Amino acid sequence: MPLLFLVLLIAFPIAEIWILIHLADEYGWWVLLYLVAVALLGLQLIREEKLLFSGRMMQSLMQGGNPVKAVFGSARNIIAGIFLLIPGVLTDIIAAILLLIPVQNSKTQSAKFTNKPAANDDVIEGEFRRED
Repeated sequence: MPLLFLVLLIAFPIAEIWILIHLADEYGWWVLLYLVAVALLGLQLIREEKLLFSGRMMQSLMQGGNPVKAVFGSARNIIAGIFLLIPGVLTDIIAAILLLIPVQNSKTQSAKFTNKPAANDDVIEGEFRRED
């Protein structure tokens, strides 16, 4: 098993370089433009995920959901962003597969929180302003 891991660890970068060389022969400088654009998209994905993580966590906690799902969803997006930052076509395919995996939302969670009347029907909601 360790030998297989070592072979994959060495073969992966060689495969990435081989694919990039063949694509550069075929398409020229468009490959460089592709690599820069995908790296910028990966960087943007990581930045947005850092900003949205705390909001997703709070929303999950407020709705009584499982915060582990929010953590795994954010970790999946950050890992996909890192794969997009690494130059290469194989890592971009891995990142696309990670981003296409849907996040499971349980149906019991949405059924649990419905609009029901308040327990005390004598409450009148409104706003007031005191003028002295």
